[in-house]
Amino acid sequence: MSLVVSLAACGTDGETTDSGGTAAGKDGFTVGLLFSQIVQTRWEKFDKPLIEKKLKELCEDCTLEYANAEGDVATQQQQVDTLINKDIEVLILSAVNFRSLSPAVKRAHDAGIPVVAYDGLVEGPISAYVSFDNERVGELQGEALLKALGDKADDGQIVMMNGPQTSPTNIAFKKGALSALEGKVKIGKTYDIQGWKQESAHTNMVRAIAALGADSIDGVYAANDGLAAGVISALKAAGIEPLPPVTGQDADLAAVQHILRGEQYMSVYKPFKAEADAAAEMAVALGRGENLDDIADTTVDTPTTKDIPAILLDPIPVTVDNIKDTVIKDGVYTTDQVCTPRFESACEEAGLTE
Repeated sequence: MSLVVSLAACGTDGETTDSGGTAAGKDGFTVGLLFSQIVQTRWEKFDKPLIEKKLKELCEDCTLEYANAEGDVATQQQQVDTLINKDIEVLILSAVNFRSLSPAVKRAHDAGIPVVAYDGLVEGPISAYVSFDNERVGELQGEALLKALGDKADDGQIVMMNGPQTSPTNIAFKKGALSALEGKVKIGKTYDIQGWKQESAHTNMVRAIAALGADSIDGVYAANDGLAAGVISALKAAGIEPLPPVTGQDADLAAVQHILRGEQYMSVYKPFKAEADAAAEMAVALGRGENLDDIADTTVDTPTTKDIPAILLDPIPVTVDNIKDTVIKDGVYTTDQVCTPRFESACEEAGLTE
C-alpha cells in the first residue's frame, strides 16, 4: 500500500513523563515506520504491534505513522517523502532494497530526520541499526543441516535455496550458510529466489529434482520458512519419502507445525520483541536528541556510512526438541495455536500436550 496510516496517538499535550527527563514539548513527536514487504507474516503480525507497544511505553505522547511498500522500491521512496512532509522526527526503515533507498535516506537526513535501519542495512546516512547477527543465522542453518545429515554429509548432496542477493542481510545469510557447508557436503544446485517467493522456490526445487534425481538429494538449505514451504511441496509432489531435512528461518506458525510433523527439520527463531524494543528505544532517544551510547553495543559500516551505532541480537535455532522452550515460552504462539487437531498426535509426541 502506498498510503501512510496513522496507528496510534495517546497522552495529554503538555505533560511531562517521569522516564524521559525531557521537556514536555519534546515528548510529543512522531515516529515513522516503513516496512518493506508482507510476504513474511512476521512484519504485520509481530514487528509492527511490538514497536507500537514499546513506543507507547517509552513516550506516552508519541505518534506512530506506518506504511508497507509491499516489495516496491518506488512505493517506499514515495512513502519516505510523505513522512518527511508530515514532519516526523525519526524514521524506522526496513528497506526494500539496500542501495535504491539511499537517495530517500539522504532526503530524510537532509530534513533533520535520523533513520534507524531495521532488520537490514541500507545505504545512506543512517543514524542507527538494529538486527540479528545475520551471518550467524546462516551458520546455524548450515550447522543444523549437517547435523541432520550425519554420515550422509560425507558423500551426500544438497540444494541451496537462498533469498534475493539484493541486501547485506540476505548476502550474510548465504555467506554464513556456506561457511558451515562448503567442504562438508556437495552443493548440487544453488538458487537465489527473488522476492522470497514460495512459488519460485517450488518451481526451482522441481528443476533441481529433475536435474539431480529424486534419490540424489539428501537435504535442502532453505533460507526462510516461506522458501522451505515451497521446497517441501515440490518434494512431496515428486513422491520423495522420507523427506530430506529442510532448514528455514523466522519460526512461522506453519513452519513450527511442519517441524512437529517431521516435514521441516528446523527454523531460526529471531525474538521479534527484542528487535522491536531496541528499535523503539533507539527511535525515542534520537527523537529526544540523545546519543545512543547506553543503547547500542557495537557499530557497523556501510559503503556510505561508518561507525553506525548498532544492536545485533542472537538468533536461536528451533527444532522439534525446543519448540516449547522458545516460541511457546516467549508467547509467540500458544500451545492451542500450534496444536490444532491436525497436529494433535505430533504435539503429544513432542511433549507439548499431556
